[in-house]
Amino acid sequence: MSPLAGPATDVDVRGWLDELGIPGLVDLHTHFLPERMLHKVWAYFDQARTHYGMDWPVQYRHDEPTRLRLLDELGVTTFAPLVYPHKPGMAEWLNSWALDFGHRTPGAVPTATLYPEPGMAGSMRDALDAGARCVKVHVQVGGFDPRDDLLDEVWGVLAEAAVPVVIHCGHGPIRGEHTGLDVFGEVLRRHPSLTVVLAHAGMPDYEAALRLVESFPRVHLDTTMVGVAFSERFAPLPADWPARLVPVRDRIVLGTDYPNIPYPYADQLAAIAGWAAADERLGAEFLRSVLHDAPSRLLGL
Repeated sequence: MSPLAGPATDVDVRGWLDELGIPGLVDLHTHFLPERMLHKVWAYFDQARTHYGMDWPVQYRHDEPTRLRLLDELGVTTFAPLVYPHKPGMAEWLNSWALDFGHRTPGAVPTATLYPEPGMAGSMRDALDAGARCVKVHVQVGGFDPRDDLLDEVWGVLAEAAVPVVIHCGHGPIRGEHTGLDVFGEVLRRHPSLTVVLAHAGMPDYEAALRLVESFPRVHLDTTMVGVAFSERFAPLPADWPARLVPVRDRIVLGTDYPNIPYPYADQLAAIAGWAAADERLGAEFLRSVLHDAPSRLLGL
């Protein structure tokens, strides 16, 4: 079977990577949190039918050692454990936790997050000085406007540091008060040198996300939940998606939302393999870039 067919199950992933000559997966979008906070997140997903109108069974609902072991078994050699606040006063505490987790956990990189509040620029400088290599911003959960004046200096700090900012600013899975690619587009016009990864490829507004990638040379898309059967029900990709990726193929990076996804990890990899197989201009070279080379470059590996 061609490696472009993708892995059928999680057990198949390691062998599939070997066939492609990929030394390991670099996942730019995973979530590890303090245990109490993570269990609150899982409790929210338990009520997903109320929140989203659909069930969302967390696939990898295990204790932390098991979750780390499963990532290793999947061939994930490096991952960004992302955290995000939903109210003032949380960001600095979460940054302390994420920096410590990233430094002490094999395979993890230290990460940070932000919230529009006084002193955030200084806190971000401290986090970067402490080794943060990726920053998560969640406009929907945080319920804040990324154009807030309190964030303007922070965006400048991040642009200068050239640290990738993984931002959930699209309307999926539900619209937020300040979500929308047009809203974050205003931030990019003010800070065009920001290194940005649009989480979920801007789901569901893939067209607008691609326009931002085409307009700003340091904007990327991550693959988190994109093109899998679960998401295709409510946020289907354009029919010509593989062809649309060709001009920006070096700015697509692996993301998965592990462990909170409602399907096996291999499903995401199979979806990406499907894009590679659908256009001869992509192929195995595209897979090596998405799954390893491009995210490695962003993280400075």
